[in-house]
Amino acid sequence: MASFLRGSAAGSTAARGVFPGASSVRSRLSAYPLWTFLAGGGRSEALDRYGTLAARLLISQVFLLSGVMKVMDPAGTAAQMEGRGMFWVPFFLWAAAAVELGGGLSLLLGYKARLGALVLFLFLIPVTLTFHTWWTYADPKEQHVNMLFFLHNLTLMGGLLLVMAVGPGPLSLDLKGRRPS
Repeated sequence: MASFLRGSAAGSTAARGVFPGASSVRSRLSAYPLWTFLAGGGRSEALDRYGTLAARLLISQVFLLSGVMKVMDPAGTAAQMEGRGMFWVPFFLWAAAAVELGGGLSLLLGYKARLGALVLFLFLIPVTLTFHTWWTYADPKEQHVNMLFFLHNLTLMGGLLLVMAVGPGPLSLDLKGRRPS
């Protein structure tokens, strides 16, 4: 169906045989920019401009809030870390706060956003495997909550990969005064 909507040669030939008049439907639908965009073609200027900014803001808030919470309650965070068997707790506590705040600000402002996303991506690997090993919990409720946090972190990692791949977008300090390529 996607090839039918995009108008590839194979899709058009098959569509003519299976769906009489399909080419006229396709040409009428292609007149609508939203339909063209949803069918995988075209671009949305507003999404190009504001979508990357919104994505960076949404992803950064998780890290900024987590970093601020570590700074505001270091004793509580240290107790959690000790409960998971971590060593060098003071070092890792302040390193984690610095990574979350630095990476979160990098994303928020779009300054060195690809580097910030990479650092946060790499940070999430040991964090996820240390704090959200849902398969080790006996209590089904704790197992469920930690599975959700595990998946949450995987989702964040996917968003960070997109920032690394696409870049910060035009509304960022990285691209201030320049047109994106």
